[in-house]
Amino acid sequence: MRAVIKTAAVLATLSAAAFVTPGLKAQPRSPTLGAHVVANLTQKQLFLKVGDSVVDQYYIADGQDAYPTPRGTFSIRKLTWNPSWTPPPNADWAKHETAKEPGNPSNPMKIVKIFFKEPDFYIHGTGDVDNLGVAASHGCIRMDPEDVMKVGKWLMDNGGSPQEENWFLRLLHSRREEKVVYLTEAIPMSIED
Repeated sequence: MRAVIKTAAVLATLSAAAFVTPGLKAQPRSPTLGAHVVANLTQKQLFLKVGDSVVDQYYIADGQDAYPTPRGTFSIRKLTWNPSWTPPPNADWAKHETAKEPGNPSNPMKIVKIFFKEPDFYIHGTGDVDNLGVAASHGCIRMDPEDVMKVGKWLMDNGGSPQEENWFLRLLHSRREEKVVYLTEAIPMSIED
């Protein structure tokens, strides 16, 4: 219950500043050479990197032993902002779950769903922020909603698909509208122990 209350508070207070710098407009630009994402499952952290330099890092939750997060090298090409959620077919843990529309408080997908191994594995915001730092998911990588929002914007900026600040403001105020974005250039992602 505490995680649900905290998530509601976080979502209610998310500011446009987490997405944008006031006064800046998106400029067409080339993807950032050397931009990539690294998820270290032992450290339970996600790193945004350009070349060998760490730009930012965030705490994550990864897959439980029964539902491990895949290891290896992947490509991030697609993001879904304000995602809906459909229980995975044939998953025992989800057999009593029902689909959730974007913006539904019971939707386990918060803010953005970042696909790294379609169709089943992605990075997404979670309402269960108390479980960040442990293996708690069904294979996906979970993040604090405010952090995953920053990662989504970074991916768009560095994947050649930046948007102006009003685009993000509309997302914050239209939680029930799902928006799919394809990156101009895929961002590599590695998941390691």
